[in-house]
Amino acid sequence: MRASMFVSRGQFLLFPFASLEAAKRPRIVFVCGDHEYSGESTLPLFAAELEKRYKFETQVLKSTPDQNGETDIPGLENLTGADLAVFYLRWRRLPAAQLAPIDAYLKSGKPIMGLRTSSHAFNYPKGDPLQEWNRWAADVFGAPPGWGVEGHTHYGHQATTKVTKARADALLEGVADEFVAPSWLYHVLPKYPPADANVLLYGDAIQPNKPAVRNPVAWTWKNKYGARSFYTSLGHPGDFAIESFQRLLVNALFWSLGKRAPRKWAGPLQINVPYRGIIKTK
Repeated sequence: MRASMFVSRGQFLLFPFASLEAAKRPRIVFVCGDHEYSGESTLPLFAAELEKRYKFETQVLKSTPDQNGETDIPGLENLTGADLAVFYLRWRRLPAAQLAPIDAYLKSGKPIMGLRTSSHAFNYPKGDPLQEWNRWAADVFGAPPGWGVEGHTHYGHQATTKVTKARADALLEGVADEFVAPSWLYHVLPKYPPADANVLLYGDAIQPNKPAVRNPVAWTWKNKYGARSFYTSLGHPGDFAIESFQRLLVNALFWSLGKRAPRKWAGPLQINVPYRGIIKTK
């Protein structure tokens, strides 16, 4: 197929979309375990739509025995064959053997995406040999290195977020100039994202519980490992029902894989998962 390349902001070359059926099907591995936001429910629905609409090959790895299982995510060795890894984690304490395939994936320089609580994916106690993993988001996504660190907080569960485009960008095709997301706004400023990140979306807190300032809520970055990195602090289950958020994630997947997302949009994805919050399990 004859086509020319073009450059999008963020220093990365994007290639025009070609039929994924005519080439190797990209393999996306989702890794989830977040206590609160039902990533173990939203991501499988999202992955199923990706397989149906775009012929991606997907696999979803979940914390066990449920979302509160902080020390076991079976199947992480499957990251070895992934073309893209998408993380939605919160305060995990995985053993070194399970961190090893994550570390190998990072060092491979393959693209990576992170949602919401992946800014505080790990929570090893002080003095633990694995404590350094608590700050992984800073190196991987250009996000704050853990919850409560360097001012990383939010503006209350009663709040929502008005999301607006930071600029015109190919990755934002089909995303509304403005929409309201159920996610309460995460505070990441002033150090994050890094100065060389490409901020895509900003958020303003609606009915915050304390004085609030505009914060970035989605950006791309060339991370410490030289890989394409996309992070968004959105990810409340209600966000997954919003077409603009769906478009953002689909576009980010294609961008991460070095491809242009198809301009033809088949309509909203059917992802309707209620907010559960944190539920203690035995």
